[in-house]
Amino acid sequence: MRSLLPVTILCLSFGVSAPPARSADAEALKSAADARLAEASPVVIGEQGWLYLPAELRHLAVGDFWGDAAAAASRATRPDAADPLPVILDFHRQLAEAGVTLLLVPVPPKVLIYPEGLGVAFPEDEPPPRWDPSHQAFYALLREQGVNVLDLTPLFLAERDGEGGALYCRQDTHWSGRATYLAARAIVAALAEAGVELPEPEAGVPFHARERVVEITGDLWRMLPEGVERPKRETVSLRFVGTGDPENPRPIEPDPASPVLLLGDSHNLVFHGGGDLLAAGAGLPDQLAGLLGRPVDLIAVRGSGATPARINLMRRVRGNPAYLAEKRVVVWCFTAREFTETRGWRPVPIGP
Repeated sequence: MRSLLPVTILCLSFGVSAPPARSADAEALKSAADARLAEASPVVIGEQGWLYLPAELRHLAVGDFWGDAAAAASRATRPDAADPLPVILDFHRQLAEAGVTLLLVPVPPKVLIYPEGLGVAFPEDEPPPRWDPSHQAFYALLREQGVNVLDLTPLFLAERDGEGGALYCRQDTHWSGRATYLAARAIVAALAEAGVELPEPEAGVPFHARERVVEITGDLWRMLPEGVERPKRETVSLRFVGTGDPENPRPIEPDPASPVLLLGDSHNLVFHGGGDLLAAGAGLPDQLAGLLGRPVDLIAVRGSGATPARINLMRRVRGNPAYLAEKRVVVWCFTAREFTETRGWRPVPIGP
């Protein structure tokens, strides 16, 4: 097996930790989120040009969201579909029985990394602390049951003010181009840490990477209600990865035969799918392909990455019973607000 990435990247993914937060600090963020939710607006207009999705603020405000707390915390249409814990464990079990490793990669809420838009500031002259005790407890439960969880929050807090711009779009619900690259590096390191062995990629057309600054029309910008003055559209720096001309790489198509399947929501499509997904060739699938030296497979939906994405996987397996035999790992990446804001967490049998 080839080495996936240098050891320094392993340290970047797993050696970064955020200092513990005082409970009063976490409560201050929850209180600020609650106060803005009372406005009942489709978009929360924050300070410093930050726009937030109300569902994301609600997710942080509800606290614990599994077990006995699930029914009250979740927006699921049925109480028996409110708890994500047994469903994730069931998916992990099914994949393990098929010889496939699961890597769970929840995308941290924007407001958790950039709370200043709500008027809540991190302590000065200190590393930014974590204000998400419920996420930490949930991920610990999953790890106790053998699930590989890549918690990006410590990395994102450490890198939130780094060169290259913010880790989230100010005017869109998704992460930025810089975040997709950091996440891809952390995912590749996590695969090595989990002992996932990938076959050597076939020698083929080399991949090229090129940075460009583009103007985007974010979904939150488009959702601003009538009568609200729209700010100037934001610009973001994107790392385009592809083949052909090094100055203008041609996007990489997903490969259904790839041993790596990227599964989830639109965080896997933004900057990859083109059109209203803001760009093509600069999303998470593209960054992973460039780092792994091979295209990845992709099953991603614009809606919920919780149940609908797994239903699409089930359909693909039923159409090709040998499909999972080609896979070594499923990287399940979706926004963390899905733990409470999806319409339901339902078990999905993925076998043929």
